[in-house]
Order: sequence, then C-alpha cells, then structure tokens
Amino acid sequence: MVITWRRVTEGDLGLVRQWLMQPHVARWWSHDTSVEAVARDFGPATRGEEPSEDLLVMLDGAPVALVQRCRFADYPDYLAEMTDQVELPETAVTIDYLLGDPARVGQGLGPRIIREIVAATWTDHADASAVVVPVHAANRASWRALEKAGLLRIGTAELTPDNPDDDRTHYVYRIDRPVSETRNDSPG
Repeated sequence: MVITWRRVTEGDLGLVRQWLMQPHVARWWSHDTSVEAVARDFGPATRGEEPSEDLLVMLDGAPVALVQRCRFADYPDYLAEMTDQVELPETAVTIDYLLGDPARVGQGLGPRIIREIVAATWTDHADASAVVVPVHAANRASWRALEKAGLLRIGTAELTPDNPDDDRTHYVYRIDRPVSETRNDSPG
C-alpha cells in the first residue's frame, strides 16, 4: 500500500468537513464544521495565503487523512507559548494530523503516515532541525502513534487545548533531523 499526499484544494474542503464531523476526530479537533467555518479556516492555506501546509494523504490513491505542517516561527503566539515551556529550535516544524475514516483507526496507518511526513520534512524544509509535536495528554492514541513513528517525549507543557472541555496538559514529542553519516573512503 502506497502513501502519497498533495496540498488540499478548495475542492477537498467538503471531505475535510466530513472528517471533522467524525466522532473520533471531533473529540480532539473540536472544530466548527459549518461549510463557512471550514472554508474560513482551511481556505487560506489552499490559496497560499497562509504559511501552513494542509496535506491530503492518500493510501493507494484514496484519501484517508489530513496532515497540517508548519513552522513554529510562522505563528509567533504559538511559538511563544511553546518556548516558555520546552526547548524549541528556531527552525522547528510541527504537524497535526487526523485519520478521516474511523475504519482506518488502530491499523498502524497513523504512525506510518507520521513517519513518511517527517521523512519528507527533511527534504521539503531543508533548514528544519526538528519536528516537535504537542499532543493532549489524554489523547493516548495520538501520542502512541507519535512514539511508534519514532518521536520521543521531551516534556509536558500547559497549552490551550483544541477542545475547551479539556485541561491544558500536553505531552511534547520531538524528532531531530538525522545526521548524515560521512565516510572517508580514501586510503589512509
């Protein structure tokens, strides 16, 4: 099964809206799912007016997930909230993600998508030194997916939750850009 992705287009917003209405997504994203709200919140990225990347992830060509990827530096308030609590490299990138189809949850697809998006980040963002992801402490499925994808928990932070019913406790995960090994093949 092949995982690919592309930027979300305005034509995808109906699908994104459907996914946001799924109970397993709505619990953690707590997003207004009106047509107007989805267009307001996701439309600017589709038009290149927003620095984040909204990526439609496909499995063998069929849409299965949404990944949002951005640089912390492009969102000063978020950057300030994070840097007050955890060590955050200047060039760190973060991701947020959801599996749209509840039938796909619990099959190992989430960690696989995260691994592939992180690997692509090193190419897509040549100066990115780390991927840092805060996730609500109660969202065990999400933080377990990060761990299975190779990210390490580096701390806890008190952040504004996506769902106002949740407390502020988030686990923060990080993976650093791999260091390329160099070899000296010349004769000694």
